[in-house]
Amino acid sequence: MQNSTATATTTVDQTNTALAMGSGNLGVFATPAMIALMEQAACAAIAHGLQEGQSSVGTAISVQHTAASPVGAQVSATATATAVNGRQIDFDVVAHCGESEIGRGTHTRFVIDAARFMEKVNAA
Repeated sequence: MQNSTATATTTVDQTNTALAMGSGNLGVFATPAMIALMEQAACAAIAHGLQEGQSSVGTAISVQHTAASPVGAQVSATATATAVNGRQIDFDVVAHCGESEIGRGTHTRFVIDAARFMEKVNAA
């Protein structure tokens, strides 16, 4: 799975602005929405390597959101797996609005058995 890369895209609309998500009061692409897009890209980057019944969960993310994107803009996030250590997979993540970089950072996911994971969650 190391070096696997995937990109996820979205259009900034009224549902993923800082105002709508409660992370600010402006009608621009929200930081939580950018993070979710980065996680979506990371999931896609490793999907081909997961066995039946497996999934992955995000456990850490450290990003900077460096530029605003207006409603109507197309935003993309790319995740590249940089290290695999057992069930832990580390990623470099970067987001763009058109040709301009708007965010960058790192993300960690763990591969889990989905049914066992949900059993533990529901038993808590």
